[in-house]
Amino acid sequence: MAFEVPVQGNDILSTILERANSDEELKALWKASNINAIDRLGFSDHGSTHVRIVARNALKMLRLLMEAGHQPGVVRNYGLTKEDAEVVVVLASAMHDIGLSVHREDHDEFSIMLSPPILRRLLKGLYEEPTLTYMIAETQHAMISHHEGFVPYTIEGGVVRVADALDMEKGRARIPFASGSINIHSVSALAIDKVRVGKGHERPIQIDILMNNSAGIFQVDELLKEKIARSGLRDLITVEVKVPEAESGIVKGLRL
Repeated sequence: MAFEVPVQGNDILSTILERANSDEELKALWKASNINAIDRLGFSDHGSTHVRIVARNALKMLRLLMEAGHQPGVVRNYGLTKEDAEVVVVLASAMHDIGLSVHREDHDEFSIMLSPPILRRLLKGLYEEPTLTYMIAETQHAMISHHEGFVPYTIEGGVVRVADALDMEKGRARIPFASGSINIHSVSALAIDKVRVGKGHERPIQIDILMNNSAGIFQVDELLKEKIARSGLRDLITVEVKVPEAESGIVKGLRL
């Protein structure tokens, strides 16, 4: 499946998407990341499907924040455009996990090491120096911001951080669950039917999480909550969780 997001008239972003979808190195890194994540570690997908979900949610949140008057870092600090901020967010989403192709441990730092030649290739001819280097630096900042050890300085980094945690609908947990990884991570992820990002009423961003079982609270309280708290966007996001009165059964039992 192609790496696609709604470009909404952003011609540079459209060109970058075309280049990304034909870049053999980037596609190979997505596949290699999944070899480690799925085949060797029994985790959920961290390749092309994951980055597409992250990119779409991150871009949607960025646009909602800009619509509400919040300035991206590339606009505030470098005098670039909102469209350039969209490029940063999409590229960071595309590459934040490519370091998993090397190893799970410190994969965020491996992603930073692997990304410069790919970024320069994707951005070639679209930006001149020094703007090209600014764009690469801002993209790498947003990439590293998804990791728990790094607090984002920009809303670009903040939305990538939060979007990474929003990839938790139940279909995303089927691979580790089916392979026998029955634990709170896989069970709680199976409890989440839908994640929706939209325009909020009191805050710019509204995240609705629809669950079929209260086990999904773990995903929100232990994972998403921390991501939002350290995103720099805490006061700009509302999260609403809906759990049905009649819960569905996920596991019938467990033998230890």
